[in-house]
Amino acid sequence: METKSNEIELVKNQIFSTNKIVLLNTEGITHEESMIFPDNKANCMNWILGHLIYIRNPLLNILGEESVWDSGKFSCYNRGEIAWDRKDEFVNFEELKSYLRQSQDKLEAKLNTLDHFNPENVKDISTLCLHEIYHAGQLGYLRRILGKPGAIK
Repeated sequence: METKSNEIELVKNQIFSTNKIVLLNTEGITHEESMIFPDNKANCMNWILGHLIYIRNPLLNILGEESVWDSGKFSCYNRGEIAWDRKDEFVNFEELKSYLRQSQDKLEAKLNTLDHFNPENVKDISTLCLHEIYHAGQLGYLRRILGKPGAIK
């Protein structure tokens, strides 16, 4: 019986841990609070969570899974978009959390079936995991800016 590669276990841990951080940092945040743009310049929590999910879809695709949403319909969350200009297109924060759960379930299920990654995809997988970590941290700062206590104890 072949054992799972260390890189699979590492990615599973990163995906699980980052998801936990995102859930803690978004807990108790209302849709209205998620739409607050600090100083009317920084991205709001809604955009950051939507963007994280938007970029999670390529990770799912690399692993051979379908995206959890249509990238065209949710293009307001794409990299390089000016969030403030497209805020009317944002979905409800609870709906975003539902998409996050769907993507997490798909990622965990897929990672549990893999024995190794295609070597050509390792760099992309690593970069996409780093992307998630980066935005999970931003959600922590935004939580504090919204006047909520820090979620990571």
